[in-house]
Amino acid sequence: MDSPDVEDMKRIVDRLPQTDSERRIVRHLVIRDPNCGVSDEWVAPEMIFCRHLESVVLSGVTDTSDKTIVHLARENCNIQGLDLTGCKYVTDVSIMELVAKTPPLQWLQLSGVVLTDASVSAIAKTFPKLVELELNDQPLMTAVSVRDIWSYSRKLRTLMLARSPQLTDSALPSPIKTLIPQPSGEKPLPAHPHTWLDQLPPLILRHTAIDLRVLDLSHCPKLTDASVEGIVAHAPLLRSLALAGCPNLTDKAVESISKLGLHLGNLTLAHCPRITDNGIVSLARSCTELRSVDLAFCRQLTDMAVFELASLERIHRLVLVRVPKLTDNAVYFLADHTPSLERLHLSYCDRITLKSLHHLVRTCNRLVHLTATGVPGARRTGVGRFSDPPPADLDPDQKSVFRAFSGPNIAALRKFLDKEKLRREQAEAQNIPFVPRSDDSMDLY
Repeated sequence: MDSPDVEDMKRIVDRLPQTDSERRIVRHLVIRDPNCGVSDEWVAPEMIFCRHLESVVLSGVTDTSDKTIVHLARENCNIQGLDLTGCKYVTDVSIMELVAKTPPLQWLQLSGVVLTDASVSAIAKTFPKLVELELNDQPLMTAVSVRDIWSYSRKLRTLMLARSPQLTDSALPSPIKTLIPQPSGEKPLPAHPHTWLDQLPPLILRHTAIDLRVLDLSHCPKLTDASVEGIVAHAPLLRSLALAGCPNLTDKAVESISKLGLHLGNLTLAHCPRITDNGIVSLARSCTELRSVDLAFCRQLTDMAVFELASLERIHRLVLVRVPKLTDNAVYFLADHTPSLERLHLSYCDRITLKSLHHLVRTCNRLVHLTATGVPGARRTGVGRFSDPPPADLDPDQKSVFRAFSGPNIAALRKFLDKEKLRREQAEAQNIPFVPRSDDSMDLY
């Protein structure tokens, strides 16, 4: 009988090691599927027997406990990366043990693991080789610990801090490089209620994050334009920046982002209602290598913003969900001037008609995905049969207006609309009323 492939035994996916040989050889344990049947009570002893692990992913074991992580930290001296995304029972206790016992990790994913500032600061100060750090969904994390990340984790390429509601501008690098002393003779301003977090001085750093490429600060509602200015000054080579759900950002923040120039490839500014066409014009003319832009729910934008974005030669994904001022002119312009477009989201843009969507699917040969949920024209007879199935969690009303076309369905939709256009022309030529059909027949009656 052939012996098991050693290389296959080094990486075990969605199961636990079953033999002593596997336990000795396994280097990468990956459990991402929550339905694979693996629970924490079975994982904990394996952390003792598998002593040569280099990376561990336990995002599929949602009941992972501190006990398991403590065993991992004490028994594995070669660990380089750990993913505990969504492991809500892991606490500061095991993270502190991880910091104390393991060698410097290179990547750490702790999104959804509720940590305090003490643990986050310890991670930043103890793991100087970190290249990737994910700390999304941290309701207790404040500016104090995030300042330590910027100060000590200087090799980061990816930093995720989304949905951390306590973060303020003081958590991020300051755009100023030196503190300006206040004249002592001036009368101080009246005192106002504040917390000690409000008294933190600006974070002035002497180094720059030249390795940082991906930064996610989505849904941190306290951030302002000043924080974006500081980020761009400190991390001038960012390729992907996500600032969705930061309602205080204005065109000034977009102008700061524009300074990233040719380096910026992906930008998310969804749910930033104060952004206008002026900011997008500046962005499109400076960041000409943009490939993906998300401007969903930026309600002040008009066709002018789309005209500028359409000039980007490399753009392949554009999200314009619930931008109510968009008209058919924007869609026509995209179709005629953006041959690179592959994915377009136009849901709930009420002024867009089926005529412009027809022109879009006929002209954009690379288009592989189009969403038009809630667009009145997409409710036309026969169009719905080309849509992808709606998600199961939608209510009946939402399912009735769901329109998302992808892959072969776009070609089929184009063929159907071409046929209906020809039928309309024939009906007009014969001076008879045009009646839309939902099937593929060419009959006029």
